[in-house]
Amino acid sequence: MSKEYETVIGLEVHVELATKTKIFCSCSTAFGGAINAHTCPVCTGMPGSLPVLNKQVVEYAMAVGLATKCEITRYCKFDRKNYFYPDNPQNYQISQLYLPICRNGGIEIETEQGGKKTVGIHEIHMEEDAGKLVHDEDGDVSVVDFNRSGVPLIEIVSEPDMRSAEEVIAYLDKLRLMIQYLGASDCKLQEGSMRADVNLSVREAGAKEFGTRTEMKNLNSFRAIARAIENETNRQIDLIESGEKVVQETRRWDDGKAYSYAMRSKEDAQDYRYFPDPDLVPVSISDEWIESVRAKQPELPTEKLARYQSEYGLPEYDAQILTGTKKFADIFEAATEICKKPKKVSNWLMVETIRLLKENAMDAEDIRFSPVNLAKLIDLTDNGTVNSTVAKEVFEAVFKEDIDPEKYVEEKGLKTVNDAGALRETVETVMKNNPKSVEDYKNGKEKAIGFLVGQAMKAMKGKANPGMVNEILKELLSK
Repeated sequence: MSKEYETVIGLEVHVELATKTKIFCSCSTAFGGAINAHTCPVCTGMPGSLPVLNKQVVEYAMAVGLATKCEITRYCKFDRKNYFYPDNPQNYQISQLYLPICRNGGIEIETEQGGKKTVGIHEIHMEEDAGKLVHDEDGDVSVVDFNRSGVPLIEIVSEPDMRSAEEVIAYLDKLRLMIQYLGASDCKLQEGSMRADVNLSVREAGAKEFGTRTEMKNLNSFRAIARAIENETNRQIDLIESGEKVVQETRRWDDGKAYSYAMRSKEDAQDYRYFPDPDLVPVSISDEWIESVRAKQPELPTEKLARYQSEYGLPEYDAQILTGTKKFADIFEAATEICKKPKKVSNWLMVETIRLLKENAMDAEDIRFSPVNLAKLIDLTDNGTVNSTVAKEVFEAVFKEDIDPEKYVEEKGLKTVNDAGALRETVETVMKNNPKSVEDYKNGKEKAIGFLVGQAMKAMKGKANPGMVNEILKELLSK
């Protein structure tokens, strides 16, 4: 009888903060740029240069800590983590080991069984990012780009409370959304502004002791994280069942090959020879400072979800889609404030907007149209200025170029034709040209009227009032 195993997972999530300048100097944090353009003596580790802490980094860290129900450390300080690697200009990283800024928090997630569980957060600490090695395979050399060196990070260390890839993704998704709502980071995995290292071990089901864990790196998408967890779980089970030992080590995941390989044996804290950074004074955080950060906290996704259902009367599904990205929530609220039609705003976002995003391979954050123009289009449709078919055509122009729908409709001559005389004339012509459909309808085939309506709309270039066309057709067909 084969044994059953349980996977035990904890995460170390690195998040680049959305400050305009680096953590200890005034260099730009903008993504991209020419190699080594965003550098200075401080972030390239020149002798004699001194770091100065960016206050906004502390406030972002506190904001994330408060949102995740952490305790804020009133007296925290920075430490030097010593290691030697080409992209580490000082040969140490400024981090926080002994007194991190946040501790003992948690995030509630939905489990696979539909219940809820809290994933504990052991700590959140502030630190600086390293540079980046750029490999030139043709020249068989590597060069170092220090633009990222000194970019502010927070590292969010969870407790080993997750038991599956599904729980890991649920935790990361909720954490990412929360941080985006706070404005603390854009959390783009593809650009490296959110990175997750997975600490994973397996044990026999029911065992109390943890197994030997490994750390998986180079995970830059939710898909890669899920695949890496499945692969590493199976690898460790295979080792155990063949009588071999799992080695505590850091492994690198190759998503293209769906394979991981050992990078190095896992270091412990003593291997880094931590000691307090002598160039930075401790950070003393007052109750007043914490309260000022708390007062600026925005409404978070969970609170917004409940409010959308109670205030706007939206179904839970709609509310989940709208609060699932900050961009959707912002557009929804602003457009609703203008036109006072929440369900219609919701429908345009959930149907046409999502369709166009998929067709153009875009994310919600890439949306460029304004809530004002969406609200105008909804009003144009509601007051009969354009019909639903034309409205979709106009919305495509709004989506692509954020045009003013009122001017666009006027310039393109897209207003709905409500002239009863003109419509009657068109309908009579359609009936004359389609005698079989007229006969089918009179013989009880009611669907035939749909064809006639379509022909009338086509004749009017889609601008006819479909309701009036229907009424006129029924009137003439009843004779």
